[in-house]
Amino acid sequence: MKPVIFAAAMLLSAPAQAQMVPPPGSPPVVPIKPSKVILVGDSTTAVMGGWGPSFCAYHVTSFAACLNLARGGRSSGNYRWEGSWAVALSEMQAKGYQNVWVLIQFGHNDQPGKPGRSTDLKTGYFENLCSYVRETRAAGAIPVLVTPLTRRIFKDGKLVRDLEPWAEATRAVAAEMNVPVLDLNRDSSRLVEALGSDYADRFAQVPKGTAAAMPAPAALAATEVQVQPMAAPKLSFDYTHLGTEGANVFAAVVTQELSEAVPAMRPLLLP
Repeated sequence: MKPVIFAAAMLLSAPAQAQMVPPPGSPPVVPIKPSKVILVGDSTTAVMGGWGPSFCAYHVTSFAACLNLARGGRSSGNYRWEGSWAVALSEMQAKGYQNVWVLIQFGHNDQPGKPGRSTDLKTGYFENLCSYVRETRAAGAIPVLVTPLTRRIFKDGKLVRDLEPWAEATRAVAAEMNVPVLDLNRDSSRLVEALGSDYADRFAQVPKGTAAAMPAPAALAATEVQVQPMAAPKLSFDYTHLGTEGANVFAAVVTQELSEAVPAMRPLLLP
């Protein structure tokens, strides 16, 4: 092989070297000071059912990482018992962030009648939230409590506000521990009641009368390597979970509340 061709081949085959510093003559580089927002809660915050995905996607600037650790079917009790809270604490302690805010919303699954999830309103739910606040602060992060998103159930033309006791307990923890609180229960209740039941039905995952679940993706053709199938989302019409329109609406509500309750976050929020 001719030397020139050989040298060219070696250049092409050699791994590219990352440019670690700006080239000479470049303007001064100002290092960014990134922050992080962590969402903790149940399905009304989580991916596929909550406001969290729209919040992270459309309302947080690129100067903040937005991590949605909310999980469906979780209460202030079993979120901790199963180890999800330990994951959140680990994320709070990650290095390199100027500020870490943790938005905490529970209540739906803390209500009675949900074995393995329910907590006592006074001795369980209240104390659980207090523990979350203390441990968030101990991890060097900033807690923000969120009252539970309303259900969209109407009776005799009036919204059924069955989560108000849990919202009030959340407000009480916020007052006692001097924590910012987003009163999503109050604001979502007012909005849903003003819109009425027919319009509020549009916030569900699928239209009323639609089949309860999305079919699983078709099986992939057999290959030499067995491919693990992707998760199949289960979508249904109900008065709790959110589809795209509902997620967008309530993410905007959360953002507005956050801009007022936590002024330090305003530069990181998009209306």
